[in-house]
Amino acid sequence: MRRLDAWKQAAIRFVCGRRSKWLIVILWLAVLVVAAPLGMKLNDAQDNDAQSWLPGSAESTQVLDISNEFRPEQIPAVVVYARVGGLTAQDRQQIAQDVQQVKALHEHGIRGAETRGPAFDRQTAPRAAQIYVPITMDASGWQRIAPAVDSIRDQVGKGDGGLAVHITGPGGTSADFSKAFEGIDTTLLFSAMTVVIVMLLLTFRSPTLLFVPLLAVVAALFTAQALIYLLAKHAGLTVNGQSAGILTVLVFGAGTDYALLLVARYREELRRHEDRHEAMALALNRAGPAVLASGLTVVLSMLMLLVAEMNSTRGLGPVAAIGVAVALLAMLTLFPALLLVFGRWIFWPAIPHLGSADPTERGVWARMGRRFARRPRVVWVATALALGVLSLGLLQIRAAGIANADAFTGRPDSIVGQEVSARYFPAGSGDPLVIVANTAQGEQVGRAVAADRGVVPTSIGVPPGTATEHNGQVLFEATMRDPADSDAAKATVERVRDAAHAVPDADAQVGGGTAALLDMDNAQTHDNLLVIPLVLAVVLLVLGILLRALVAPLLLIGTVMLSLATALGLSALAFRHVFDYAGEDVAFPLFVFVFLVALGIDYNIFLTTRIREEAGRQGTRPGVVTGLATTGAVITSAGLVLAGTFAALGTLPMVGFAEIGFAVALGVLLDTFIVRSVLVTSLFLDVGPKVWWPHRLAHEDGGDARAATPSDREPASRRE
Repeated sequence: MRRLDAWKQAAIRFVCGRRSKWLIVILWLAVLVVAAPLGMKLNDAQDNDAQSWLPGSAESTQVLDISNEFRPEQIPAVVVYARVGGLTAQDRQQIAQDVQQVKALHEHGIRGAETRGPAFDRQTAPRAAQIYVPITMDASGWQRIAPAVDSIRDQVGKGDGGLAVHITGPGGTSADFSKAFEGIDTTLLFSAMTVVIVMLLLTFRSPTLLFVPLLAVVAALFTAQALIYLLAKHAGLTVNGQSAGILTVLVFGAGTDYALLLVARYREELRRHEDRHEAMALALNRAGPAVLASGLTVVLSMLMLLVAEMNSTRGLGPVAAIGVAVALLAMLTLFPALLLVFGRWIFWPAIPHLGSADPTERGVWARMGRRFARRPRVVWVATALALGVLSLGLLQIRAAGIANADAFTGRPDSIVGQEVSARYFPAGSGDPLVIVANTAQGEQVGRAVAADRGVVPTSIGVPPGTATEHNGQVLFEATMRDPADSDAAKATVERVRDAAHAVPDADAQVGGGTAALLDMDNAQTHDNLLVIPLVLAVVLLVLGILLRALVAPLLLIGTVMLSLATALGLSALAFRHVFDYAGEDVAFPLFVFVFLVALGIDYNIFLTTRIREEAGRQGTRPGVVTGLATTGAVITSAGLVLAGTFAALGTLPMVGFAEIGFAVALGVLLDTFIVRSVLVTSLFLDVGPKVWWPHRLAHEDGGDARAATPSDREPASRRE
């Protein structure tokens, strides 16, 4: 323990040294010069192919791997033509010309020569037609599909004179997803930066000070992006559009939170010490452990995602952990060094001079703490009951997956085309089942599949451009009657799998888009049950080590879980009755839980470490009031920043991102204004010193003040 404390003091002296602070700034500047160009290449390292999202061991993933041996991985774009009164002779001629033009396409992976169709909805007086254009996938995933679909659209047009033309199917939907993600990094960067600037101006009331944390956060973001880019290129780290977007939000939100806590403590010490280096050393000595514990909690919680089955969830873990770790490092080194370089004037116009009054001693949070102290049990019981009632909205949660038609906040062309196609053709015609089996039993498996009520019997066959046999296996497709992303289609997959698996010695497997959705739902359900307890255990362990107690961590975990339930309940009510969203993704509870518990516990760490510090001086109950008074304003500001940065996810035209952003932002606000300030404070006041059990503080007389230890009294710069 002494050796650890010696390392801590040495690190603080280095960060706060009169000369070494310049070295830190120079080192970070050198890192930034190298990291910025690499960080800007992160999009080039993204892997958005199907395997980067699917669960690695799922049957659909195995079918995808096997089908690559028969043909390159393909995704069909379906061009739908429709006229309500029936297709005219001119329409048919136009469709035939379009087919010939599409067959000549070969850029962006389009396999125009293998175009199938047109297929008409009926033999006489058809009202609709479809053509199927295969597009070869590669590691660029969605980035390749969008220009391919644009090339097809250039050939078929958008329809006129009453003839509707839409591009749908997996290719059309993927292209619209790609366009929704287009510029995600830039959009989230500027949205998060705007939120941070506004909140820092309101918090610091200084136009000069806000640039210091902003510089440190941007440096952390570029550095984290560079590290992730190098790991993706040379170490096999999986990065996709989801993890890259969340990285920006996490670095800005967490980094700014740590900056707010440090600058609040630094400003407090500047009023007591003339030497700013001494003031910063003391601020780091006292606030640093809380910031470090908060950051480590987030990092360890994110690393728990590595046990997930979903490749996309598992890949997010190290990406998010690296981002938060770099933000933590920047805020404990670069940010303090920059503050010391600029001096007190950076706080202009509210410069904290030596001996000036501390406004927190008479602020609103101090008055609230004194009021809670009068009847703490009434306060926490009433608050807990109110939150419990609000959490009943959990009954409205529909976390069973989001259909493509409900995945966008708007109505892109692929969704309109999907609805048009379903009026005239089997709803699953654009996204068939893919079945692989041993060649000798292939015909028997085909009959078993065709017998299912959810399959169009005449649709079964070997797709064009596919080897009929490879390594003793055969591949064929089957069209479903129901929309590929519907619950009915998923039920069809389950029945078809049972029938195919029952064929002796066939080694049959069933994949395709619907099978992948079913496997993803099952994997995400598994991840929810596994990851959530692990994250809770990590948070409880960190709190126990930090506070050296058992009762306080258990109380804090309980309040955070109540806050989570309330946030999910209120969010579900808003999704149903305000935003009119159809449902939530299966992974929605997991992501909201991880972000809220890992990040929301920060505010409890900030508060309780200050309470513990004050309890060593004046007793637990007076320490609670002082702790709330001194941390109330800064934690509120930090919560508003984090809520705002996650709310920036709502700028994306994707329901899944909007729901996560809304729920996390709401949960952070609940944590900031109600759970931390009212529930935790009144609980600690009611329980009193026993909250620190089994530490010796648990045996103090709640009314007696304790003498401060040397580490509490003296700045780090004076202790050797």
